[in-house]
Amino acid sequence: MTAKATMSKLLPHAKIIPHRSSQRGHSNHGWLDSYHTFSFADYYDPKFQHFGSLRVLNEDRVAAKTGFPTHSHRDAEIFSYVLSGELTHRDSMVKKGQEGKDAGGKDDFSRMKRGDVQFTTGGSGIAHSEQNESPEWVHFLQIWALPWAKGLTPRYHTRTFSEAEKRKGFVPILSPLKAGPKATAADEKAAVATITDSIPIHADLVMGAGIISVDKRFKWTVGSEDGNAIRSKTGRQVYIHLPMTKNGSAKIRLAGREDAVLSEGDGAFVSDVNAGDVLSIESIGEAEAEVVVLDSD
Repeated sequence: MTAKATMSKLLPHAKIIPHRSSQRGHSNHGWLDSYHTFSFADYYDPKFQHFGSLRVLNEDRVAAKTGFPTHSHRDAEIFSYVLSGELTHRDSMVKKGQEGKDAGGKDDFSRMKRGDVQFTTGGSGIAHSEQNESPEWVHFLQIWALPWAKGLTPRYHTRTFSEAEKRKGFVPILSPLKAGPKATAADEKAAVATITDSIPIHADLVMGAGIISVDKRFKWTVGSEDGNAIRSKTGRQVYIHLPMTKNGSAKIRLAGREDAVLSEGDGAFVSDVNAGDVLSIESIGEAEAEVVVLDSD
């Protein structure tokens, strides 16, 4: 039996539907060039509202010396994954009218570069800004998830994830808060994630990222390799995204399927999978592929 034939039998029960880059919403405001996987702002498609807890996946490029001025968020888990350039985050958790002023904490200001992830729990309400104060464009993913409860205490986390580790396999970026939906104030302050060294999120969602060399293959274990990291074990919904980082030269194949080959900007909805299932992701283009996995209930 050939290797290709063996690959074709991986996850035969999984339903994999590619979501082409051309299917995404697109808005170009000059200073902001944004692609929307799900309905967002002026883009609306009833077929693409959310996928499990995953609500927003925008691939944004922001011009130098511009950005998003101070704006509010509530009851959403929001995270930025920087692909290139520099993104400066400032926030305020003070009274209305005082947005943008330093609230005195170490997490009130963060200048992020490639490899950094900044995470926000909007909860009962926060205001923040995201600016490109550098002389070059910044390219990043802005992702939102639906939290398991409303009115949570707003919080921020910023962490750098090793490029070298991403080249060895998928690195856990986010995982559920270990204390779960019944977390106490002390649990929230401790902010312990179910997967060590990942950022805690108030959702049954695991995010991973990897950089796959040409002709190499990584494996993603649905629900993470630690089966205790997630609450929902069956019917997981996994979204795979291939960002536009290599001028169209990167390409991946999912589960050995020729009808599940993704080019840059494409994604794929993977459903009918359960915790412990293993999804194969091969890099088959002319350049290495940076792949983001969002594994949700």
